[in-house]
Amino acid sequence: MIMENLETPRLRFRQWQSNDFPFFADYFSDEEQTKYLGGTKTKEQAWRLMASYIGHYQLRGYSYLAVVEKASDQLIGTAGLWESDPWPEMELGYWFHRNAQGKGMATEAANAVKDFALHDLKRPTLVSFIDPENTASIRLAKRLGGKREMDIALLNFGVHQVYRYGDP
Repeated sequence: MIMENLETPRLRFRQWQSNDFPFFADYFSDEEQTKYLGGTKTKEQAWRLMASYIGHYQLRGYSYLAVVEKASDQLIGTAGLWESDPWPEMELGYWFHRNAQGKGMATEAANAVKDFALHDLKRPTLVSFIDPENTASIRLAKRLGGKREMDIALLNFGVHQVYRYGDP
């Protein structure tokens, strides 16, 4: 299975496209939405971040992909996997625009990504690194079966809780 082909009953995953940039830049200009993602970004920083998602996919075969709601054909956020060289281990990550929150779409998307990592990539385990104040993300990690393992100093992102999925 190719990660770009992931689908759920309500969602479709795809690679980022240049016409997604206004959505991406708008999301990362909002302080409230990005407070647990390293904060707001200028348009140039947002462009480089989106390009890094695409580049990561080219290098690894997985990344944070665009998530589209099938019924409306609207881009609603991202879910995927990250594993750069300095990153501690493969991470399941996600962010969704406020208009898509509270509808179970993040759970649906993250579950599909978790299953892809554990079954298709045959990873015995993966994690989510979550800011201790990000209660919504902690609830989602628990819904996905994540178990809090420890706290770590995550590069230059500060202390994060580690939620593990799968059998270590």
